[in-house]
Amino acid sequence: MVTTVDKHERNLASIIHASTFSKYLFPFGNIIVPLILWVANKKTYEYVAEQGKRALNFQISLLVYSLFLVMLTIPFFIGVISEVIFWENFNFIAPMNFEDFSIHLDSQNFHIPSFIWPVGILVLGQVMLSIINIVYTILATIRSNEGQDFKYPLTINFIK
Repeated sequence: MVTTVDKHERNLASIIHASTFSKYLFPFGNIIVPLILWVANKKTYEYVAEQGKRALNFQISLLVYSLFLVMLTIPFFIGVISEVIFWENFNFIAPMNFEDFSIHLDSQNFHIPSFIWPVGILVLGQVMLSIINIVYTILATIRSNEGQDFKYPLTINFIK
């Protein structure tokens, strides 16, 4: 930023960035707490308004990316579940005849490795998003406390 930022503004901006870690205390805390702090201070401090907006946009972007990963893996789960839970594997051909009712698992038709792919993609993606969130939130907190202008990567500008 061209103008100097006083200590109070830098502290408020740092608190807004750091408050995104409140998601580990309660659901959507990473959006609710910074939103409250941003709305309370955005008209008074220009630096706080800009940094709060960036923090909120980054958190909302990460939420969108996370939901996209979940939606990306849903078709895989549906396809794999139909393979894994194929009724013939469990001998449910005549479920009304309880005298001959038995469960037999045929290991030749049980495709567990195909179930690992969607779970692996989802878990790996979520872990990567969490690491990105932690690293860049810490960087933003430090840089805003120093009065520097910080822009998050991978951010979609929802709030302008």
